[in-house]
Amino acid sequence: MESRKRPHQVLATNGNEKVDEITTINEKRLIINPTYKVRQNRPTLCKPAPYSTDPEAIAEHEACDYTQKITAEMARNGTAPRKIRIYTDGIYDLFHQGHARQMMQAKNIFPNSEVYLIIGACNDELTHTMKGRTVMTDVERYEAIRHCRYVDEIIRDAPWKITDEFMALHKIDFVAQDSTPYVSEDCDDIYKEIKEKGYFVATERTEGISTSGLVARLVKDYDIYVRRNLARGYSAKELNVSFLSEKKFRLQNKIDEIKHKGRKVKEDFIEKWEEKSNEFVRAFLMLFGRENLLEKIWDKSKGGIKEVISLHPKKNNKKNMICDNNGTDSPPPTKIPRMKHCSITSDEDDEELNLAQSGFPSITFTLPSNRFI
Repeated sequence: MESRKRPHQVLATNGNEKVDEITTINEKRLIINPTYKVRQNRPTLCKPAPYSTDPEAIAEHEACDYTQKITAEMARNGTAPRKIRIYTDGIYDLFHQGHARQMMQAKNIFPNSEVYLIIGACNDELTHTMKGRTVMTDVERYEAIRHCRYVDEIIRDAPWKITDEFMALHKIDFVAQDSTPYVSEDCDDIYKEIKEKGYFVATERTEGISTSGLVARLVKDYDIYVRRNLARGYSAKELNVSFLSEKKFRLQNKIDEIKHKGRKVKEDFIEKWEEKSNEFVRAFLMLFGRENLLEKIWDKSKGGIKEVISLHPKKNNKKNMICDNNGTDSPPPTKIPRMKHCSITSDEDDEELNLAQSGFPSITFTLPSNRFI
């Protein structure tokens, strides 16, 4: 799929000059805001950037008239007669935001000119020799770079040090890198010659993020990542873990799983308890909270207590009298001492006397006389 550009629409003519719509809009914006930067016409971003050996990149390379040398002043002023081909290189292992921001700065290093950004990435053999082991392979690193929106072309198997022959071969105008010297085994700065010839443009390094920092995080939390990958189905051989270490990590994963289940059960219990308590509170409020039901119940019980109290006679403390139900006072009844009496005779006069004195009947019985003989 070829890249597409929006065709220019002619608005008006001024003599022999044709003014297109985009130029007119940009001029109006510049009048309103002098700091406004003219937006470049960029192709639609609909596919990865091509390699330098792809037909699209070859066509762009052949269309560039490299005999027209472009200076930094021309690029800053926007007076360059063609696209400015800027090159930046690196390893780009574990592609992260610092890499993308460096490419973005290189792409916008000359805002008044159209920039064609070329990225060079070293292969595994050269990288392992000059720098060390990488996490991603060279093919993986190439593919990660291709999908960055600021990239227009990728050069595979890029050299460690940029030469004049390399720049002429790929028609490179400027090299963009951060200004900090990049020290190598045989020199203090591999970009020293490029800087001396005036082909170097500086970008700023993103602080707080780097491939070395990401690798340090992995090494620091090695056990955690090994346990995670074991839980996800990786074998101990794939992770280069010994038999005993594998059993240890799997046991730790099992313990964590049990802890997680226990915590979940506890949370579920608390949640259910809260639901039940909320239901209890709502039920309590429905019974006693609305329409003063509790007060009505108390009033009913209080009326019953009053009714029970009214059935008993009231004592008059002042006169030591008792009020009956009619409200009249009467003296208390006299107490008659009870007398215990037992008679073995059937004398009626004694019985009547005892009844008169005690108010209770006496118990009498007669024994046969022959028992006492």
